[in-house]
Amino acid sequence: MSKLVIVESPAKATTIQKYLGNGYEVMASMGHVRDLPKSRLGVDVDHDFAPKYENIKGKEDLIKKLKAAAKKSDEIYLATDPDREGEAISWHLAELLKVDLNSENRVTFTEITRSGVKNGMEHPRKIDMQLVDAQQARRVLDRIVGYKISPFLWKKVRKGLSAGRVQSVAVRMVVDREEQIRAFKPEEYWSIDAQVAKKQGKKAEKKPFTAKYYGCDGKKQEIKNESEAQAVLEQVKEAPFVVESIKKGVRKKSPAPPFITSTLQQDASRRLGFQAKRAMKVAQELYEGVEIDGLGAVGLITYMRTDSLRIADEALAEAEKFISATYGKEYALAKPRTFKTKKGAQDAHEAIRPTMIELTPAKVKGNLTSDQYKLYKLIWERFIASQMANALLNTVSADISAGKHLFKASGFNVKFDGFTALYVESTDAAEEEETQLPPLEEQEVLEVAELKPNQHFTQPPPRYTEASLIKELEENGIGRPSTYAPTLSTIQQRGYVERDQKALKPTALGEVTTKLMKEQFPKIVNAKFTAGMEEMLDGVEDGKVNWVSFMGDFYKDFDATLKAADKNMEGTRMKVPDEETDEICELCGRKMVIKHGRFGKFLACPGFPECRNTKKLVQATAGTCPICGKRVLAKKSKAGRNYFGCEDNPKCGFMTWDTPLADKCPKCGSTLFQKGGKGKLVHCLKEGCGYVRGTSGDE
Repeated sequence: MSKLVIVESPAKATTIQKYLGNGYEVMASMGHVRDLPKSRLGVDVDHDFAPKYENIKGKEDLIKKLKAAAKKSDEIYLATDPDREGEAISWHLAELLKVDLNSENRVTFTEITRSGVKNGMEHPRKIDMQLVDAQQARRVLDRIVGYKISPFLWKKVRKGLSAGRVQSVAVRMVVDREEQIRAFKPEEYWSIDAQVAKKQGKKAEKKPFTAKYYGCDGKKQEIKNESEAQAVLEQVKEAPFVVESIKKGVRKKSPAPPFITSTLQQDASRRLGFQAKRAMKVAQELYEGVEIDGLGAVGLITYMRTDSLRIADEALAEAEKFISATYGKEYALAKPRTFKTKKGAQDAHEAIRPTMIELTPAKVKGNLTSDQYKLYKLIWERFIASQMANALLNTVSADISAGKHLFKASGFNVKFDGFTALYVESTDAAEEEETQLPPLEEQEVLEVAELKPNQHFTQPPPRYTEASLIKELEENGIGRPSTYAPTLSTIQQRGYVERDQKALKPTALGEVTTKLMKEQFPKIVNAKFTAGMEEMLDGVEDGKVNWVSFMGDFYKDFDATLKAADKNMEGTRMKVPDEETDEICELCGRKMVIKHGRFGKFLACPGFPECRNTKKLVQATAGTCPICGKRVLAKKSKAGRNYFGCEDNPKCGFMTWDTPLADKCPKCGSTLFQKGGKGKLVHCLKEGCGYVRGTSGDE
């Protein structure tokens, strides 16, 4: 008997073919084979929102091959990804290949390993039409929002714009944050640090430590200005600093749970500098299979689109065994640590973990690309750490009085490193540094080395990074694991949001479009409304909500809103303000502005149509070319990496990864450049100079 197994990607097909062997033919559908048409709505809103699917252009030959293979096969198994999208692809394939929907031919693999594939093939089931309906509802909903609002934006703002149920909320979040930053009024406040030390004891114990001002008469007190700070200093400068009380304790620090999709994207962004799209591409490769010496193709991680923290019992047992053998019994847990999955999460899959714990990052490094190794190491370490013992910290805090005023000092040191021997979760906040206080006794009088008043100002909320925006979307119930990466890519590609280093900031286009959306389509850009839609889609998946009824309720209100918007803005067009630069138009003397075109940003004269001058948008640096003396420009490689080159390129061939500085070489007067990485070496690139900052005989 010949059996046909259809998966989504060629890499996955290769890995599964190896495990299934003779008698099976594994083919790839290359993602979706049918979809809504590109050039029209493709949804019959008057007849139960029936979608009008078409075979995807360019896939004609592939569909022929799939049909031919299906015709000659005795059995067909649909083994696309184990989520809503994968279920829908299987349903489309079944429709296309005339496969009986009542037959048990749907198989899923949560991991692409020998046991994972065997388990999936042993438990075929029918296609889950509730999952399919949930995907269809999402697709139809997103198509209606996109195809109905986008032309409205073309008429009222600019051609080529798009709106989306999730993307428009994400852009609004970035715009709202920027408005908060602009509206923020900093408030002054002061702190006082006392550098104090023991009077008696060993030399090491006499080293000053910091006690921070707390308040007066046992109550916390805020210092709002310099005069208040000086008043406190006057009152404490002659007073003895006395240790009033000492509190010692042991603080437990627990590890973070294994990754889910959103936390993987956040940590990959913070630690590795990966954008969400890049992280998911690499995770997909690790899931689908990588050639490992001695093992062949192996899927190294479980399915990477998940919001569940569940872990299989076998994986927990393997982790305990590995930790005991590698780190010692004291690092292992007597009972596996479990984590609570948040309400509303889909529990079909486990958390993201390595499929074979014995394949440590070091063992497979030689078989992985640099990106694959970095991400696998992150996933492997996070999972193993999640099953290691807590770290224990010895803590000590001291209350120190100075007359009626109170200062506080605290410190900690590691008693037992536990899981931190392997992995510590990264956050957007500054990490706590280990500090130690000398041995202190109650009523001990300390020596004051310095009293230092410090002026501060409250800070505005920071701009979102990809990591913090994904976290915000997840916490607000907007989108699902599969949507975060494409949403972030879309809002940047459409020119609504741009990256400034790691920070996301709205463009003028993003702000104008969001203003229009808030005024005319308030529900579409309302986080709570969008989260409510997600809950309804989950209800369709659970069989509690009829998707056609749900769409009917949504469309009735949406259609009325669209008609009202047309009426409200009749004859009105919103202008996107140009961003002025310091670049002077050499033809007419005006300051040039930044425009957006088909191929990105460019400089244009604001005097159009009288003056039609345009230029490439370049980012000049403080440096000059060490070869010809012209400007050095900041550029980006095809891979998105920053580099620097002479503005007279290709005539002058100067290019470097090193960053040009404003500093000049003390030997030859040329621009100095700084290398990246550890050490941050500063050197001169002028031929024959050889100056390096800090070497003997130089500087």
